Amino acid sequence: MRVQSLTLAVAGATLLVAPAMMPDAESLGRAEPVSWREGDVRAADLLARVRDCTQVSHGRYRTDAGKPASVAVCGTRRAVFWKADMDIDCDGRSGPRCNRRADPQFSRATAYQQSDGRYLNAERLPYIVVPAVGPLWNHRDDGVRGGSVAAVVYRDRVQYAVVGDIGPRDTIGEASYAAAKGLGIPSDPRGGGTSSGVTYIVFKNSQVEPIEDHAAAVTVGRRLARQFVQGK
Repeated sequence: MRVQSLTLAVAGATLLVAPAMMPDAESLGRAEPVSWREGDVRAADLLARVRDCTQVSHGRYRTDAGKPASVAVCGTRRAVFWKADMDIDCDGRSGPRCNRRADPQFSRATAYQQSDGRYLNAERLPYIVVPAVGPLWNHRDDGVRGGSVAAVVYRDRVQYAVVGDIGPRDTIGEASYAAAKGLGIPSDPRGGGTSSGVTYIVFKNSQVEPIEDHAAAVTVGRRLARQFVQGK
């Protein structure tokens, strides 16, 4: 079960050949987020680059409360990464799929806000959650912050996302409803997610502004992913 993400109020795509993006869901009047066609870097190539782990965390994280601490944060010159489960973060702006009725742990706030001051929309924006700064790892030391660009890999799919929320300091493995939807992972906040098989790669010192611009995250993510797999 998902542990509710920390917020400021408390703590202060499918891989296809065609790189073109589909229209935004809001412009089509649909409640479901659009799965972006985001691929020119193969999932297999990204996974090959994160086969070995140089650990940067001072210990390991749990994937859920009560589970063994088994997940290390690893690092390369250009990125940090971890391999974990995916719990569904539905926090932020309320919508048809993310609200108090659908998610008992729903919070109207996310750790980071859009350029207009509103909290993020988990239904429409692919974002990931990073652990709060703690004794295990300080993500800021590795150039990770709100708006940092990530490539999330599941099976043969790659979803570009941003760092959009902060979770408990001892658990890891969480992403937004939209991120799960784009990866083909069940996105229901009550019973969705997956227990394993998700790789989160966050590119150091990257940032998308405004944070809600997913098209920009895809553009930056594809460029950084190409460099990453080429070892540049």
